[in-house]
Amino acid sequence: MNAKAKMALLLVALVAMFSFEVPKGWYKAGSNPDQYEIGIENGAGINGTNAATIRSASTRVRGFGTLVQNLKPGNFAGKRIRFSGYIKTADVNGWAGFWLRIDGNKPTDPCVFDNMANRKIKGSNDFQRYEIVVDVPKKATNIAYGALLSGGGQLWFDDITFELVDASVRPTIPYAKEKDPHNQPTNLGFEE
Repeated sequence: MNAKAKMALLLVALVAMFSFEVPKGWYKAGSNPDQYEIGIENGAGINGTNAATIRSASTRVRGFGTLVQNLKPGNFAGKRIRFSGYIKTADVNGWAGFWLRIDGNKPTDPCVFDNMANRKIKGSNDFQRYEIVVDVPKKATNIAYGALLSGGGQLWFDDITFELVDASVRPTIPYAKEKDPHNQPTNLGFEE
């Protein structure tokens, strides 16, 4: 075997060693998913089990990569849900987090969206529990969710759960308050 063939074989072995298989029922997405290795890392979970992971191809990546799953609202429609799980990060120089989007009749016009942008995970952190709590509209047609990495670094996520919660559990996105000044008409005569 010549040197060129040996180098090609070594490259294939390295790619296989550092590639992840996308888990059953999930798919890769994002604004730049080709800049991320996305899938399962064996033994990287909380208790030595498998974990999903998203790892950037370099430290300087534009856009984000995500691992996504969809479900029909079913028994969640018209109720408050908590989507939770554990995230671990390494050298995240952008930000990471869970996300959840609830679609109505038009997928381009989500009813509810929380991507943890108001509570970003940065840097290196051991596994910690994070959650998203939202109200699912009765008219919901789809619930999409996953984890995302924007920029460089790596995240692992594990032990995801969905559960119904009551009104005593506060939503994680800042729902509009009727008496908030930003939700009332202001300066309609343009005199201020």
